Amino acid sequence: MKKRVTGIGGLFFKSKDPKASREWYKKHLGFNTDDYGCTFWWKNKEGNDCTTQWSAFKDDTEYFNPSKKDFMFNYRVEDLKGLLKILKDEGVTIVGDMETYEYGKFAWVLDNEGNKIELWEPIDAAFK
Repeated sequence: MKKRVTGIGGLFFKSKDPKASREWYKKHLGFNTDDYGCTFWWKNKEGNDCTTQWSAFKDDTEYFNPSKKDFMFNYRVEDLKGLLKILKDEGVTIVGDMETYEYGKFAWVLDNEGNKIELWEPIDAAFK
């Protein structure tokens, strides 16, 4: 069976004050933050450069909708288009359409409890 998820691409959460949250994590935990949060660099088992994004979103964001949770996970995948076809055939709820950017492709699904999950086929080289 072809791989589906290859790793965690991001951890996103709601915050009353995202800027204060970024500053707290920078000061106390040493996160190298910017306006988007913190990008963690690591290498996969093949030695390729990869990233995981940590981001605080304003507490009234609609980006996590239709989920009512205060967090959303982003998972790295290898073949997003192929995975979406498999998930659709398996009856998984797909939210919206796949979007493509210079740093990768994105799509969203709901898990069994209605949590929105972001799937990302990354282009890590775009972050260099």
